[in-house]
Amino acid sequence: MSNLPDEAFRDTIGTLDSEGKRKYIFPKKPSGKYYDYRKWVSYVLLSIFIICPFIKVNGNQFMLFNIMERRFNIFGFPFWPQDFYLFVLSMLVGVVFVILFTVVFGRIFCGWICPQTIFLELVFRRVEYWIDGDHGAQKRLAKQQWNAEKIKKRVFKWFIFFLISFVIANVFLAYLVGSDQLFLMIEQGPVDQWSNFVALLIFTGVFYFIFVWFREQVCIIACPYGRMQGVLLDNKSINVAYDFVRGEKEVGRARYNKQEDRDASGKGDCIDCKQCVHVCPMGIDIRDGVQLECTNCTACIDECDVIMEGIGLPKGLIRYATEDEIVKKEPFQFTARMKGYTAMLVILMGILVGTLFLRNDVEALVLRLPGQLFEHKGENISNIYTYKIINKTMKNYTDIHFELIDQKGTIQNVGNTHFFVKKEGMSQGTLFIEINQALLESDKTTVKIGVYNGDQLIETTTTNFLGPRSFN
Repeated sequence: MSNLPDEAFRDTIGTLDSEGKRKYIFPKKPSGKYYDYRKWVSYVLLSIFIICPFIKVNGNQFMLFNIMERRFNIFGFPFWPQDFYLFVLSMLVGVVFVILFTVVFGRIFCGWICPQTIFLELVFRRVEYWIDGDHGAQKRLAKQQWNAEKIKKRVFKWFIFFLISFVIANVFLAYLVGSDQLFLMIEQGPVDQWSNFVALLIFTGVFYFIFVWFREQVCIIACPYGRMQGVLLDNKSINVAYDFVRGEKEVGRARYNKQEDRDASGKGDCIDCKQCVHVCPMGIDIRDGVQLECTNCTACIDECDVIMEGIGLPKGLIRYATEDEIVKKEPFQFTARMKGYTAMLVILMGILVGTLFLRNDVEALVLRLPGQLFEHKGENISNIYTYKIINKTMKNYTDIHFELIDQKGTIQNVGNTHFFVKKEGMSQGTLFIEINQALLESDKTTVKIGVYNGDQLIETTTTNFLGPRSFN
């Protein structure tokens, strides 16, 4: 008899019935070692999610992603559209990290870190267990007529879910518009801050829809990560896996009979109790092998270990393991493929860290005015430029002016020679550069300009200066 599982299950998904209609999942309440670990991980991650937008470092919000105003703060450091290359590098690091993590550990991200899983399984479902009861009670309640008991439970649960969704939406909005704007909306009311209030209602509705109705369909339909795993995983990757060699043996699965010797009978250690199926929040049978729907949440591991312990068999029939470990009894190996991804990740992280340290707090851009040639002013040659000064810090620069570096000449700003650039602000204008013609060695000279705040040099930039030599 072959130990390989029947592949017919791949013709459908666990959340659809035989007619193709949505099949609602009522998983058994999980418990056990891994579930306790996941709860503590979720507490930490939820705390980070809630606290981050309300922490300030040097006056900067710790995490801010204001797309509309193009203002971004990461770990308290402000980033501007001019820093987009850093964003691209960060995304590359994130993609390579996810690929490496998936190749080595499978979908552990989905089961332990993904916000969708944490909110659904560790927040909303726990409220559901509290109000509706365990999976058996939930099934009975779903089939029950709409009497006073069902209406009371449904209305109460939906109200609690709305409140949680509203809280999540407020925190999410703080990431997008800033915590100061969120508090201002609370202070001024929805009329004066109607755009933010409408956004808040939309986010609340989206979260409510996802966690009340759409639920596990997000992982199956909306999230591309589950489909990526089919490309990234191989027989060397660690997954939540069923040991079908031990579970099936020669005869296959069979109900437990404490009077018989299972080793002598050739029956596998799996007693076909289906507790791993009942506890699965995705409605799948882990014994069928690697599946699109599996998020590696470990609920089946905890449940199977309890059953194995109860009947006196070794734990680990379902466990974190590679396919080679199950079939060939080979220990985990860090393959050349994994080493390649690791090397790429280290290189990209090194580049990202280096560029972060080289990033300036003030950025200056001086460009010649398009379509304008030079102008003779006696023995001097004058060029006209536009400039833009971006202050990325949380302090005001009150005495900004320009000076030429390693070149004799003058810079004359149109308007005030010394000007003001506010914190996280920008200043732009026009200036003239004059250089004696005798000092020009070619028709195009690169000049270095220093940007000073008082006597302090805060930034340098270069630009081209045109002269008349090519016209002689």
